[in-house]
Amino acid sequence: MLSPPQPSASTEKQEIPARKGKAARVSKGQFIRLINTHGKQVVDTWAFNAQQLSERMSMEHTRAHLDKILPAVGDSFVTNRRDPILTIVEDTTPGNHDTLMAACDSHRYVKQFHLAGYHDNCTDNLKNALDELGEQGQEFSPSPFNIFMFIPVRDGQMLSWEAPTTEAGQFITFRAEMDLVIAFSACPNDCLPINGGTSMPAHFQIW
Repeated sequence: MLSPPQPSASTEKQEIPARKGKAARVSKGQFIRLINTHGKQVVDTWAFNAQQLSERMSMEHTRAHLDKILPAVGDSFVTNRRDPILTIVEDTTPGNHDTLMAACDSHRYVKQFHLAGYHDNCTDNLKNALDELGEQGQEFSPSPFNIFMFIPVRDGQMLSWEAPTTEAGQFITFRAEMDLVIAFSACPNDCLPINGGTSMPAHFQIW
């Protein structure tokens, strides 16, 4: 842990509704804490340069920057222009998160899971959250940082979709390295074990 300043008792806890998204503006130097309120909820997370949303947190560039697939406390995520955007300063979870998986989208539920009709998805949640904030919603979804998602690499380099290893109330805290827009989606995937079989709300704080 890097011992960041802690939120005050009056710092608002904002809800990310189950199966939906939420976005917020964050100033450089502020802290963002994402809380796994119920313990088993994956939260897809994106960050964008507040001045130009085309510059965004990039999993591909971050993996190359850090020479590893899973950032830890003290590591900074970088953008597609290789600028630091978020630094992990605190993590009370076992540290199992994911930088490999794309956000779920409507096509996946139809083509992979063979579901009829519309299914909530993280790609649409990102667009809707940005629209709600007054930002132009993205027509595509950059690869998210899938917080609390547990995707171990098994023998033969196979990926396994597992339930989160977090407990209720555990959290991860970031420091903003630029003025940014952060967006979250409480992943609605109920076709795999990744959310413990259901979707629940999560919460975040900014201070």
